[in-house]
Amino acid sequence: MKTRLPDNVIELPALRDRAPVFRNREHAGEIMAGMLTRYEGAQAILFAVPSGGVPVAAVMAERLRVRLEVAVVSKITLPWNTESGYGAVAFDGSVLLNRGMLSRIGLSEEQIGQGQRETLEKVERRLRKFRGDRPLPDLDATTAILVDDGLASGFTMLAAIGALRAIGGRDVIVAVPTASATAVDLVAPAVETLYCANFRGGASFAVASAYHAWEDVEEQDAVALFRRYSA
Repeated sequence: MKTRLPDNVIELPALRDRAPVFRNREHAGEIMAGMLTRYEGAQAILFAVPSGGVPVAAVMAERLRVRLEVAVVSKITLPWNTESGYGAVAFDGSVLLNRGMLSRIGLSEEQIGQGQRETLEKVERRLRKFRGDRPLPDLDATTAILVDDGLASGFTMLAAIGALRAIGGRDVIVAVPTASATAVDLVAPAVETLYCANFRGGASFAVASAYHAWEDVEEQDAVALFRRYSA
């Protein structure tokens, strides 16, 4: 039985439940630009989520002729597993905690507080690397388009959406090459539109599975790419 997506989700049906489908992040950016042609030359700002979202968004910004920015956000990781997070910190300093997860894992308040402080320091450091001291853009009468290379849980993206709303974002959309059913259900209600080229259901999901060529994007490479395309 075919999964029914929320009404504000736009996908490419031919790519549903397929993997891999993108040569690399740049190819994914080309596909996403094709999905968002209505924003070509428009009053819109692309907010890349570093580091993996930068190569995708850079291609989109060039194709669509829109401004490129970054939305620095980082998950708060577990003390014993840096791949798993129980919350996220966004570029405005806001914190989003996964209360359901915290109720199950038994972290102390001291551990939670330490995790938040360390993650905030990381976000502030990365923000300075990408944006220096430049003020955040004015989002009045502007469409804010959040871009990442994929959504697994969607929780970190939810933190980024909240931060954009907090600084005045009224028209916020998300554009990602691939996403899980869980992430779509979580993120779609928080935005005006969610564009996802490769929606994948099922119990097992990995963003990397959507790509033929996949490797981590080093922070210095993402910074250099951002500066090149945002100039």
